[in-house]
Amino acid sequence: MALKVLILTIATMAVLFSMSHAFDPSPLQDICVAVDDSMAAVFVNGKICKDPKQVMANDFFKSGLNIPGNTSNQLGSAVTAVNVGNLPGLNTLGISLARIDYAPYGLNPPHTHPRGTEILAVLEGTLYVGFVLSNPGPNMKNKLFTKILNPGDVFVFPIGLIHFQFNVGKTKAVAFAGLSSQNPGVITIANAVFGSDPPINPDVLTKAFQVEKKVVDYLQSQFWWDNN
Repeated sequence: MALKVLILTIATMAVLFSMSHAFDPSPLQDICVAVDDSMAAVFVNGKICKDPKQVMANDFFKSGLNIPGNTSNQLGSAVTAVNVGNLPGLNTLGISLARIDYAPYGLNPPHTHPRGTEILAVLEGTLYVGFVLSNPGPNMKNKLFTKILNPGDVFVFPIGLIHFQFNVGKTKAVAFAGLSSQNPGVITIANAVFGSDPPINPDVLTKAFQVEKKVVDYLQSQFWWDNN
């Protein structure tokens, strides 16, 4: 049953993405397999293309998403991403994938994907998910949309908006996410604000969050876990 749900999920994602325009620029050729360009003299917005004559089937293949991520951490979650960084054939195709594992009461904390919309499908367990809209007009609060998801349920997080998933069940949960970018990026809010290097000036955060400096000092002294 779980395998059927997974197959249906992947098929649904493929149809949805084929019917819509990916956020990344459209390709101008059949394939543009990424190469390791970390030492390249030319910088491009994306990845340099591999010589098509040297492209192999393995450039479009990756295994291992059947293996659960290690959720033995402070958050109780693990994200196993498949993007252009580990599947070079995704270059210019405007799509990526992630497996997310949650321990009982595990959390994928509030974060954003600056370059991609996310569609999440639950395979196992029960998740409380939600996202927050951008700043509204004066004297108004940011609107929150939430939902309880069960196996087979699907939820969309619009590009760039803060969102989260929380396992509200007593058993593990597993979800798969498709994203409309080959490299959607992730900004975990708490990590970015309180765990930046170098730290943000405490006076900035004290005024922004309207708390005492000792609270900011405490938060900046914590270890902020990266579940990706």
